[in-house]
Amino acid sequence: MPEQPYEPERAIAGTGMGGQMDLGASEATTLEKTPGGPEGTGPQEKPRSLWSDAWHDLRRNPVFIGSALVILFLVVISVWPSLIASGSPLKCDLAKAQQGSQPGHPFGFDGQGCDVYTRTVYGARTSVAVGVLSTLGVALLGSVFGGLAGFFGGAGDAVLSRITDIFFAIPVVLGGLVLLSVITSNTIWPVIGFIVLLGWPQISRIARGSVITAKQNDYVQAARALGASNTRLLLRHIAPNAVAPVIVVATIALGTYISLEATLSFLGVGLKPPSVSWGIDISAASPYIRNAPHALLWPSGALAITVLAFIMLGDAVRDALDPKLR
Repeated sequence: MPEQPYEPERAIAGTGMGGQMDLGASEATTLEKTPGGPEGTGPQEKPRSLWSDAWHDLRRNPVFIGSALVILFLVVISVWPSLIASGSPLKCDLAKAQQGSQPGHPFGFDGQGCDVYTRTVYGARTSVAVGVLSTLGVALLGSVFGGLAGFFGGAGDAVLSRITDIFFAIPVVLGGLVLLSVITSNTIWPVIGFIVLLGWPQISRIARGSVITAKQNDYVQAARALGASNTRLLLRHIAPNAVAPVIVVATIALGTYISLEATLSFLGVGLKPPSVSWGIDISAASPYIRNAPHALLWPSGALAITVLAFIMLGDAVRDALDPKLR
């Protein structure tokens, strides 16, 4: 019989990324078989990237699917709260104060006679907006500072490390009480600015460690030897392989930022009435917990479910992007 043509086995090795996880390079981590090979040679093997491999795992993870559905629902009612709540969150009737569930008002009324259901639905808009915008600001600022410091090193890296140490020493809640108490604005922007100000050092350290590890890989050294500029090295070769830990940490931190906004609003230095926030409603319902516990339990439950959904989503993304945890 004639000999079959010999085809060398293709081996693709993942590259460690440092930081909090050991992640493979985005060039290729696994192989998937696709039909259509030459006759007699069998199916061809096609490399699958880190991201497609992670998405392949996430689609089969019930934790990711459940948390993603909850988050999708929260986003929808944040953009269009009138889909499930027809009333106004600012419309109150003192004659109905602290009353329980009634037809058309399933969550009852709070101490001011406001519909708890409507305020709980509209409160999702504030919490999701603060969480998403704060996370974007923290991730962008921390990734830029940390990535540049890790890539260039030297005095800039040393200065950034000392600055992050200073920010880590600031108690978050105490810092919010001091900084936000002197701001009279009744919008979400002071709260977002405060969270970004104290949140970027964590992302900065993650990005710095990932970039330091990624720039030592052989493909980066080869690109440098071929004359690639620093900008091309950062954007084309290093950033795609260093961004995964940042995404994981930012996703988990998003739930923490929502909780922080509620805490600051509860203490009276975050959002203030007439803004609608779960933290404000929890604070207003606390004195009436014995007479009207429903006014406290519903916004508290919504806050807990939202934070849990984002944390579970972050855990699922971490498991999918970290080969060690498979």
